[in-house]
Amino acid sequence: MESLTTTIIEAIALLFSGDAELWNIIGISFRISTTAIFIAMIPAVLIGFTLAYADFPGRRLLISFFNTLLAVPAVVVGLTLYIVLSRQGPLGEWKLLFTQSAMVLGQIALSFPILVAMSHTAFQSADIRAWDTARTLSRNPLHALLIIMREVRFGLLGALLAGYGRIIAEVGASMMLGGNILNSTRNIPTAIAMETSKGDFSQGIALGIILVSMAFVLTMSLQYMQGKGRLTHD
Repeated sequence: MESLTTTIIEAIALLFSGDAELWNIIGISFRISTTAIFIAMIPAVLIGFTLAYADFPGRRLLISFFNTLLAVPAVVVGLTLYIVLSRQGPLGEWKLLFTQSAMVLGQIALSFPILVAMSHTAFQSADIRAWDTARTLSRNPLHALLIIMREVRFGLLGALLAGYGRIIAEVGASMMLGGNILNSTRNIPTAIAMETSKGDFSQGIALGIILVSMAFVLTMSLQYMQGKGRLTHD
């Protein structure tokens, strides 16, 4: 018990010490995940909108496809991209494997189905007459889309937070695609896995505190957004 308490105190002290290696890991993690979520956001929201309001052959099949992707393990996504980006793979000439770009691609692939599914649900929650009214009020389809997005903004923000929470704590694909290289591709989850396996629990706990704190903030924000969305809709 005393040893655990000492380790936790050391972890907290490490966070406030300004340790360059620790905060570099934190910075890399947030940079990669933020880049991935913003790249995935716009096309995912557009697909979610199309699935909610357009009627075309294969629509239900496409919805089922994205819902199925929600259950695909991160390690499977990582393995698939590893094969594609490896030297023998179709994109091997790009030399992206074990780089931050590869990790961004992996996190885009992981967050995309969540963003599509939740944005689709958000758009469906709006009255269908809202879209008809928006098209009537605006001759510009883009402006009409922005009107609808404002109507379901809390649902879309909830999708964004859920997708971000999914990828910031992901370890399998990040390890396979990034290689856990110090000062390059080592992020919070991969560093926790490595430091714990080495027996350096203080840094692992310090990073875990950051991850848990961020997960708490995201969860509370998501609940707030969902509550605001239901209140607005009512």
